[in-house]
Amino acid sequence: MIAPAATARAASRRPPTAARQSRWLLRLHRPALCIWAGLVIMVSAALLWLSGPMTDAAAAAWQQYEACAMHPTCSYDQSAILRYKDVYQYVTIAVLSVPFLVASWAGATLTSRELETGTAYLMWAQSVSPTRWLAVRLSVPAALTVVGTTVLVTLHHFAWSAGEGRISTAKTWYDPATFYAGGPVTIALALTGLAVGALTGFVWRRSLPSLITSLVTTAGLFGIIHLALPHLWPSVNRVSSLTHDGSTGTGLTVDEGVLTSTGTRLPDPHCGSSHWEPCRATYDKLHVVSYYRDYHPLAHYWPLQLTATALLLTISASLIFVVFSVLKRRAGTASQ
Repeated sequence: MIAPAATARAASRRPPTAARQSRWLLRLHRPALCIWAGLVIMVSAALLWLSGPMTDAAAAAWQQYEACAMHPTCSYDQSAILRYKDVYQYVTIAVLSVPFLVASWAGATLTSRELETGTAYLMWAQSVSPTRWLAVRLSVPAALTVVGTTVLVTLHHFAWSAGEGRISTAKTWYDPATFYAGGPVTIALALTGLAVGALTGFVWRRSLPSLITSLVTTAGLFGIIHLALPHLWPSVNRVSSLTHDGSTGTGLTVDEGVLTSTGTRLPDPHCGSSHWEPCRATYDKLHVVSYYRDYHPLAHYWPLQLTATALLLTISASLIFVVFSVLKRRAGTASQ
């Protein structure tokens, strides 16, 4: 028979389960977890306030303002309109900052800190395989990031929808900040920031350089997605008469200008309607016959969102694959 003491020693040498590692990871990063929970709660409360009482007050103020067009001596609640505008701007910035906060935290602490202090190598040698160690460090923050960011993005989209058609100065769906803050692109970008942070931690193995690199890289990826977004889905072409003041078609503009009689596209001279004689002479000189605009209407909202999200998730998956490849080279046979 095996002695009880020997059994206890053998059990103590067993590698900790994923659940135990997850609990240890949450304790290790408890301050960051508390800050994350506080951020989600506060911004969610602001978004609920914005979508309810604040939107109602601003909508009522706009009704008063429109009524004042017929009665110049009447008054309206201008402060409600300005308050709605300010709070909407602040909460939008807060939601859009989430991917960059995640990238900064991941770069500073997710892998770099334990590699810098040598704690990771000690754990690999004693109880936890490098692959399991990294899997837990990616999966737990990823789950918390997805849950919290999904809540914020959903509430932001709800708050924007509450003011659509009721508040004259409400942002359009194709306003860049509104588009990103109210859709899954922000969730995917947050996951990309997490993957970038994990990778830079292995590259630098120091907190500060990893933080800076993660932040800059995530911002660069966001810039690339923003520039590519109009071209991720086929646009709609609209041709309009020169009697208008410019090209028509409401939505996310891809390209616009004027068409010649041969179908050649030229930049819009921004002259105005052909009803004005100088403009008609300008168009005749260029052989221009109409305006054109390539754009994305509201019906393209979800195709654009989902396509950009899929692209970011593909980038995230590629980065995670690279992280595990780097881990295997660093840890050698211990990662098997």
